[in-house]
Amino acid sequence: MSQAFNNTQPIYLQILQRLCRQVVRGEIEAGEKLPSVREMALHIGVNPNTVQRVYGELERLEIVETRRGLGSFITENDIRLNQLREDLKSEQIGSFIKDMKETGFSREEILEGVRRELLNTKGERGVKP
Repeated sequence: MSQAFNNTQPIYLQILQRLCRQVVRGEIEAGEKLPSVREMALHIGVNPNTVQRVYGELERLEIVETRRGLGSFITENDIRLNQLREDLKSEQIGSFIKDMKETGFSREEILEGVRRELLNTKGERGVKP
């Protein structure tokens, strides 16, 4: 099952970001074994070297632990996983604010818009005014 990739950034970074988001959302749990490099490459339709690079980067970021002879596993380090969550949150918020400022919105307009949207999204999980 091949996945669509955009041309604005390297494929390995897109895969890395997707996996990190899956971990943050709880779709991949702490301690869970990741598919082998070959399995993952076949599943997403990329070269195994690309997946190897992703797994290497995840290990460098301490999100994945490689156990010799067993495979790659999501870390069970709650501190690191919480930091990943905070990093992704800051990245998303920073990107949003940058885009809004480039569009010409003031801080006050951005804050009011976010406040209004949060109040209008009742029933969404985790959204509190």
